Amino acid sequence: MSSVPASFSWLQWHFHPDVILGVLLLEGVYLLGVGPLRRRYGWGGEVEAKKVAWFTAGVVVVYVALTSAIHELANSYLFSAHMVQHLLLVLVAPPMLLVGTPGWLLRPLVKRRTVQQVGRFLTHPLAAFLVFNGVLGVWHLPFLYDLTLRSHMPHVVEHLLFIAGAVVAWWPILSPVPEVPRASYPIQTLYLFAMSLPMGIIGAAITFSPNVLYPWYDTVPRLWHLSVNQDQQIGGLIMKIPGALFYLVYMTAIFFAWFNKDERGEVETGWEELVGAEDAGERVAPGR
Repeated sequence: MSSVPASFSWLQWHFHPDVILGVLLLEGVYLLGVGPLRRRYGWGGEVEAKKVAWFTAGVVVVYVALTSAIHELANSYLFSAHMVQHLLLVLVAPPMLLVGTPGWLLRPLVKRRTVQQVGRFLTHPLAAFLVFNGVLGVWHLPFLYDLTLRSHMPHVVEHLLFIAGAVVAWWPILSPVPEVPRASYPIQTLYLFAMSLPMGIIGAAITFSPNVLYPWYDTVPRLWHLSVNQDQQIGGLIMKIPGALFYLVYMTAIFFAWFNKDERGEVETGWEELVGAEDAGERVAPGR
């Protein structure tokens, strides 16, 4: 007999005003920029439909992660569902947003010397590694993690920092502008391998902990006969295995793109061969 409480439904969505406003604003600014404003000010060529689709898909992933039944499971029942939600916010949505962003849309910002310098510093592979994994590690400290589940505003801040940190983390791989460039193929390969390690380490620490790390989940109703310890172990495994493997899949793709270009004796341009991320007629400068 199922232990799912009658109040839970996979069809239950939570229409949080702040999430709705945020995703509508993000998508609206993007569509305004690539449409009417581009034509009015001559910012760039017409954006391919697939780029718009990539960006919009990223926005949809954010919306689903924060309002669907995944969010209800994450907040009210299962730590493991919270790990799924976090992976969507840091590994799935940000690459889509970057792939869908034409370089000329960001160029007015990165043309400013101060912005360009800060951007280059933050998106240097070492800095990006430290920024993202620092954010990830700090917010998984038990007292902070528990705070986000008991108070709405810290939870909003956590998710915003996750997304922003993930954009920084993916920038060395998917930068759409040469002013703040991608890393070179060898550095991208090493970087993605290094990025797979902290998530695996944090996941392992959670999986093998003999104690309940996040007391909130010891107070909520249990689903599907999962004990709080079993749920915590599954959550750690979700972070450790799919989370780390995601980076390794990207790393493998980058390695083969690098190998193929080296075989053909071509100048490297980046990830666009794999996902079509390069602006039409605009080559991305060789990376760091």
